Amino acid sequence: MANSLLTIDMLTAETVRLWKNTNSFMQKITHQYDDYYARTGAKIGDTLRIRLPVDYTVREGATASVQDTTEQQISLTMATQNGVDMSFNTVDLTLSIDDFASRYLMPAVNNLAGTVAVGVMSGAEGGVCNYVDNTASSAIITPSSTTFLTANAILDTNSAPTENRMIVTDPFTDARTAGALAGLFNPATEISRQYREGSMKNALGFSWMKDQTVLKHTSGTFTAGTVNGANQTGTTITTNAITGTLKAGDIISFASVNGVNRITKQSTGQVRQFVLLADVASGGTSISIYPALIPGSASYDAATGAGAAQYQTVTASPANSAAISLASPANTTYRKNIAFVPEAVTIATADLVMPDNVQAAREQYDGVSMRMVRQYMVGTDQEITRLDVLWGSLWIRPEWAVVVADAV
Repeated sequence: MANSLLTIDMLTAETVRLWKNTNSFMQKITHQYDDYYARTGAKIGDTLRIRLPVDYTVREGATASVQDTTEQQISLTMATQNGVDMSFNTVDLTLSIDDFASRYLMPAVNNLAGTVAVGVMSGAEGGVCNYVDNTASSAIITPSSTTFLTANAILDTNSAPTENRMIVTDPFTDARTAGALAGLFNPATEISRQYREGSMKNALGFSWMKDQTVLKHTSGTFTAGTVNGANQTGTTITTNAITGTLKAGDIISFASVNGVNRITKQSTGQVRQFVLLADVASGGTSISIYPALIPGSASYDAATGAGAAQYQTVTASPANSAAISLASPANTTYRKNIAFVPEAVTIATADLVMPDNVQAAREQYDGVSMRMVRQYMVGTDQEITRLDVLWGSLWIRPEWAVVVADAV
């Protein structure tokens, strides 16, 4: 018995379902959906305001030390509309939904999700501020088990949740590390799966995935630079003219400026790392960084955490003429694999407006909204179909992610 023509509602429902199963990185990050736009129609450039966790300091003794509650928030702008445009004749639309999905919808959604995933991952260039040193003889090398264990420790000291820690690796990094770590840390059933599928599933406290959207970052040519003026705070730091360039996404540190545990406010004993938010030309005298430089009070004790400040990030501000160091080798391209928790990054989608006088359907599934519009062209006996998603993304807690570099 012949199939009926596939309806726009059937196709849209199947498409949004496929979205969540076509890209491993997109499956693991946090999704948000705002149904406000379903009532008013989406407008490019609208934003969601996301509250960040409140931070407090802890007193000692019986005497109350009341502190203000200072809430922080960031804005996520949904300003990107991506889509795929297709045409089908009525013969195509008589296929079963499974056949139609495998032949047409899956390739379209795979490319669309991949494009969005690249956009989400690109946000790491001005977001992720932690980096595992993974060099030998001034060159980046393939990560080892110690590299990944160090990434886990960095997440710990930044108070990242201990559940659902992930690593997304470039396929070449996955190939190198799967062989190097085979049999050392996985249970027997996972070892078998690793050899069958060519990728690790669970190891060293992480769930692993590989994705072609992993960035390749080229660091600046920076060779030297110093801070100009003591007691600086915030996200903009004045420097003496630097030698060489710095690139957005480069990760730096300042001499004798250590990070603090986000809970205890004690020194981690490791230099605090910062990511460059914008390029800096050679000779530049100002750099924009994340996180902000927030030291403790004048009485702060790095050993005990006493005298800490809310949202404190460092043991002290850099001294005048403190040296600036680049975490990676200069002028080097490397694979920017990321260890993270899902709460570190969010993608938000919203409902696009439903146009008049055409066939249109809009579906929301598991935090993702997609719209499909179809119009029949009588001259060619074709159905012109467009698939759209309106989205925005943000690394809302980038300190809960760590760059694990690998050589290109």
